[in-house]
Amino acid sequence: MMPPEEKFIHFNCRAQANEDNQEFDACIQDLVRCVALTRLVAGEKQLKLAQAHAKLAKAYLQFKGWGLQALEHLAFAKELLLFHSSVLACNEGEKLEALACHLSVHLTQAGASLLTDNLEEAGSSFLEAEKVLNDLYQHGVMNLEEKMKTQLEITSGLCRVYTRQNRPEEALSQCEKSLDLLKNCNKFDKMCSVYKDMATIEQERDHLNKAIDYLSKAHTIAMSHSPEGLEGAQISHSLAMVLSAAPDQHHNETAGEYFERSLHAYRNSVGPHDPTFLAAQDNFCRYLLMNGQQEKCLEIQRASLESKRSTFGDLSSEVAETLQLIGSVEMTEGRMNQAYRTMTECLDIQSLLYGLQHKKTRAVQKAVNTLAREPEVVERQQHSRRKKKIDKFPAIPSSGKKI
Repeated sequence: MMPPEEKFIHFNCRAQANEDNQEFDACIQDLVRCVALTRLVAGEKQLKLAQAHAKLAKAYLQFKGWGLQALEHLAFAKELLLFHSSVLACNEGEKLEALACHLSVHLTQAGASLLTDNLEEAGSSFLEAEKVLNDLYQHGVMNLEEKMKTQLEITSGLCRVYTRQNRPEEALSQCEKSLDLLKNCNKFDKMCSVYKDMATIEQERDHLNKAIDYLSKAHTIAMSHSPEGLEGAQISHSLAMVLSAAPDQHHNETAGEYFERSLHAYRNSVGPHDPTFLAAQDNFCRYLLMNGQQEKCLEIQRASLESKRSTFGDLSSEVAETLQLIGSVEMTEGRMNQAYRTMTECLDIQSLLYGLQHKKTRAVQKAVNTLAREPEVVERQQHSRRKKKIDKFPAIPSSGKKI
């Protein structure tokens, strides 16, 4: 039978292997075993048990997004660390080991608090982590690259906290720190996400020109690294959306170019049936409608129906919304019979999806009722009924005998 010490080594190594292989459930199960085995192996050594709880908490948060479970194990880790520091006379090595555990606890606490909407706790934990990080670096526990990576995690986290607390200036300040860190590490490709965050912050403040400027910088970086990649497609799409919302006519005209670029990049990176491509295509069509290009919009939307039926299903909200948009454009162009057929098909789907009393169904029902009273629709319906009647009761052929 394997002794507890060997079991701990076995499960600890296996947990790391499972993490490397992205088998996260198995990794967490092994880390749970490690916590139990640490109690047997370490005995009164609170630091080892605190490290085991901290590692398990981080795994719950990082691999499963389970904030409450992470907080539960962090509470054990913090209590053990507090007892360890107050009771035991530690040597320098143990002190630095405890400091590293404190850093892990603060970072996981910050992430779990952010996930559970405890923004005050998240902010204070990130700031505490920053202090501990500087101490560890000064004592040579981590190298410059490790410090930069952890510092970037802290600045990114604080940006999210301040953004959700409606503190845009402080959030932007953290973004600037992230940009400086990435420049110092020569990781220019990672700057795209930071510029996108800054653009989002400015857009929420209706500073569209600043948002456009940040997205343009992100676009330049993305194009230099992967012109037809997914990130380039996403940034082109975001830039097109902001430009189309800007009051400047020049921006509005430029938006169309970026919509075209994004669709081309999406098609090459994820394919024409991917939901992200189809969503961007719908946004482009709304832009076309706003700029009076109904025919092009109709052409794209009709062509997209097959892809949407294949991707989302025949009886999906995406197909219904596309039919509704097509029918609405057909109505405005006076194609009443086509609009009636399109809206009736849309109504059939929405009735099954939402029921007859849902506001979406009732809106389409109202449009169908309006169309049904149009003279050309009435005439076509009457003609259709007469044809059905004739087909049902065919004329009796003559016997050929004279009377």
